[in-house]
Amino acid sequence: MHVGTSYGLLEAARWTGRKMAVLGVSASLVVGLYQGCGWAWLALPWPVIAMLGTAASFIVGFKNAQTYQRTVEAQQIWSAITASSRYWGLLSRDFPDDASAATGLIERHLAWLTALRYQLRTPRVWEVAARAPDAAYRERRFAVAEHGVKLDQALLGYLAPDTVARLMKHHNIPLALIGEQSLAIRALFAGQKNPVLHHTEMQKTLKDLADGQARAERLKNFPYPRQYALVNTMFVWAFALLLPLGVVREFAQLKAPGAMQALLPWLAIPFSVLVAWMYLILDQVGESTENPFEGGANDVPITHQCACIERDLRALLGEPGLPAPPGPVNHILL
Repeated sequence: MHVGTSYGLLEAARWTGRKMAVLGVSASLVVGLYQGCGWAWLALPWPVIAMLGTAASFIVGFKNAQTYQRTVEAQQIWSAITASSRYWGLLSRDFPDDASAATGLIERHLAWLTALRYQLRTPRVWEVAARAPDAAYRERRFAVAEHGVKLDQALLGYLAPDTVARLMKHHNIPLALIGEQSLAIRALFAGQKNPVLHHTEMQKTLKDLADGQARAERLKNFPYPRQYALVNTMFVWAFALLLPLGVVREFAQLKAPGAMQALLPWLAIPFSVLVAWMYLILDQVGESTENPFEGGANDVPITHQCACIERDLRALLGEPGLPAPPGPVNHILL
């Protein structure tokens, strides 16, 4: 998540540089054939381009509204997980009669948060963070913590090595950890160290955490419908590539003194590139917002939120000298 004032214009230009190059070459070819070779028949009526641009704008607007809603939902999910995690910390500290049980319950919960964020950062084929523009931007500006340390190594900070080895055999490690928590509080209840009302409340909180995991997995595993994404891309690129065919004649019909008249059609290149770039960058912004857990610059900062939760829960246990969570790198907070 970008937490600075805004992205810079140069950053946006570098991010979309490949598309701008394609637009420049396409527009130059059209104007060159129209002006240099006298192929005036290439020009399209402007109303055709205008109608295509209107359709493309509606489609881009629809997609961006839907992808932004996915990010908002992801933020809401993690806000709920944060609230439930803090409540779990209070329950773990105050409910069991066995004071030593609190540390185990909280450490296991921190392991669950770690496993969940690793699961959400696992790449999917439809995600765009690995594509050239986004990957190049990530290499220059920030790093994804989950890509630098393996999950089993991260879990060793909370669990015993034999427990980690057993968990790594599961296909859904966060769910396995919720199962471990359920067994732990059942053992406390069976040993009469957790009254029935307290046991019920802790099970209810586990249910809330499992619900938050399922909602996050839904966003991760079910992309923005591919049929809509395909139609959106086709319309935007059709408009971007055909735009010079409608613009070149409009500039050629302008009047200028002397030799300047022959240069007017060439103005279609920068202006058509600029207009088409506006559509393409909106489409690219929608793609980068579509998957809020992929490890991109516009992600929901689940790594930072997990660090904040860990600090809060360790403070409930009375641990001193807790470090502040890491801040943003180049205004990017993950």
